[in-house]
Formats: sequence, structure tokens, C-alpha cells
Amino acid sequence: MNAVRNAIEKLYKGICTVQIWMEVENPVTHVSSFQEVPLLTNQKCRLSFEKQMTTTNTVGPAVIAQTTKLFIAPELDIPAGSKITVTQEGRTLDYAKSGEPAIYSNHQEILLEPFKRYA
Repeated sequence: MNAVRNAIEKLYKGICTVQIWMEVENPVTHVSSFQEVPLLTNQKCRLSFEKQMTTTNTVGPAVIAQTTKLFIAPELDIPAGSKITVTQEGRTLDYAKSGEPAIYSNHQEILLEPFKRYA
């Protein structure tokens, strides 16, 4: 592992699990049903948060939005629509991948949104 990647991964304070919604056949009854299936488990990662405040010319309070970004190893393939459960700083939250990742040689950055349901 190169020095830059090693330095980036020292900043990882979280652990994540990636699950997908897929059809699974029961081996006994041969009946298929959709279930959450783990794709990746116990992957080191880091969540980053950025607050964005927007104002308009109308009367009323400013709108505050938060952008959540996941930093994780570049070789991991996380499909769109996956459920990503991250535990960091003693909190566990569920997210969904909201777009294509920015992949660099030493890490990838994935914008996340709160998980609501599988698409």
C-alpha cells in the first residue's frame, strides 16, 4: 500500500456494511422472495459532513441542508440503490448511494442520502 493511501486510511474512523435487495431462493421450499443480502461487511470508512446554507429573496428563514460524503477504498464496487450502514463516533445510521462515486487512485468519495427504502 502506498504512503498516500495509508495516510488517508488512518483518518477512517467508521465501519460500514453494504446491503443489496435481491431475490433469494429458499433452499428447502424453493420459494423465492426478496431480502437484504450483505455485499460488503466491516469495511473501514469515514463519513464527512458539510452544512450548506441557502437564502432567498423571500421572507422567511434560511434553508440549511447537509451533504454527507463517504470515503472508502477505491477498489470496492458499491451499486446504486445499495443500503449503506455506517457506524462512526458511536452512532449508526443508514444511507443510500445518491450518485456515481468520484474514484481516485487512493480512495473514492460517494455522496450519500438518508436511506428510505430500496428503489
